[in-house]
Amino acid sequence: MLTSVQEILKQLVPIYPEFVLIAFALSVLVVDMFLNGRYTHLLGWYSLIGIVIAASMTIILGGVQGAFFSGTVLLDPFSQFFKLVFYLACGLGILIAMKYLDIEDIHRGEYYALMLFATAGMMLMASAGDLITIYLGLELMALSIYVLAGFMRKDSRSNEAGIKYLLLGAFSSGIMLYGMSLLYGLAGTTNLDGILAFLRTADLKNPVLFLSMVMLMVSFGFKVAAVPFHMWVPDVYEGAPTSVTAFMSAGPKVAGFAVLLRVFTHTLDPLHADISLLLSGLAVLTMAVGNVMALSQTNIKRMLAYSSIAHAGYALVGVAAGGQEGAASVMLYVLIYAVMNMGAFGVVIMLRKAGMRGEEISDFAGLGKTNKTAAFLMLIFLFSLTGIPPMAGFVGKFYIFKSAVQAGMIWLAIVGVLFSAISAYFYLRVIMLMYMYDPKEEFGLVQSPALALALAISVTAVIVIGVYPTPVLEFARASVAGLL
Repeated sequence: MLTSVQEILKQLVPIYPEFVLIAFALSVLVVDMFLNGRYTHLLGWYSLIGIVIAASMTIILGGVQGAFFSGTVLLDPFSQFFKLVFYLACGLGILIAMKYLDIEDIHRGEYYALMLFATAGMMLMASAGDLITIYLGLELMALSIYVLAGFMRKDSRSNEAGIKYLLLGAFSSGIMLYGMSLLYGLAGTTNLDGILAFLRTADLKNPVLFLSMVMLMVSFGFKVAAVPFHMWVPDVYEGAPTSVTAFMSAGPKVAGFAVLLRVFTHTLDPLHADISLLLSGLAVLTMAVGNVMALSQTNIKRMLAYSSIAHAGYALVGVAAGGQEGAASVMLYVLIYAVMNMGAFGVVIMLRKAGMRGEEISDFAGLGKTNKTAAFLMLIFLFSLTGIPPMAGFVGKFYIFKSAVQAGMIWLAIVGVLFSAISAYFYLRVIMLMYMYDPKEEFGLVQSPALALALAISVTAVIVIGVYPTPVLEFARASVAGLL
């Protein structure tokens, strides 16, 4: 009996990190019942311990590679890179949430459990070697995020956000399943390597094959908020609790790009010519709508929502470029985007105090005169989002556009640079308000050791990667080498 248990445990080694997160999530729910609403913030630190343990296991398993569970789960440098990004996003999301949940009076243990469940789903998506595994991971992530978006049950905006995300997400999942079923009908397998082997000898002009590819592009486009599948983003980002919006803008988006790269760069590589053309169009449309619509926003969360759409467009440029450089540049970019965007939302949370939501852009007026540290942090994050050197955002955009030029898509790089210049207007408008306007009123900002730690990690990452991006870029290049 003992031997059989040891054998089972040995076979489960590749998914130990996922098991750790799920075990911690379940234990959070159990412990929360006994705490009865008291000391709930301790569950946040407890969840962070689970993330650290899972991250340690992922690093230890760095030397283990291969396909497991009949090829449905892959352990490779590519998945390990994305898992580390997910740990970072989840950890920052928990840190910035602790005080915010107290302010909104929604501090309940299930919040942290849902965060851990969502992260486990993202990890499954990054490790997926099979279409079914992709779907299972995506649903585990999505169902958790649906609940988190509507977590403020007494707030009509939060209710609206949860319902909109649920309904549109259900349509997206249905389209993805239809595309997967068509691909399975043609290839006779749901294994990604098996589909690749089929495509190398198949008739690539088959309209059913093209239809399945388009359906997968539509569903994944929804997850990364690409235009025209972006309509849910502004309302959901505005209505969801700000800490959830921060996490949504980083974790699920990065997970979507992990699947995009594995499926479209690796599995559907024989269709690269058609894929590149479609993705280029999506990238231009996404950059255009995201940047132009952000110009007229007065709510900081809606502005950052359209900014998120625009940044998805920049990342799609790298996916369209393809190849090792294109994929590596996307991996670098999504990491940078995660830290700088979560940092910006962290500063937004700092303004949520004394009955003030701090969600209007006008609320930032005079912040540089009353709270210099908060204004300086926001300055760093907005400069990075704009792409101004030496911040990390500039490095991310540089390598994205460089990959497009190397792929012979110079026109796409030029379009990206032009839209990046347009984005400077709405980012710098916030900076102008902070430093060139007088404050409407003075009030103390939210003070929390957890929030301070999250902002310190974010701003350090933005500056360090901006000044010295080589280690992260080389890690990304090494991670993608086995994918192509």
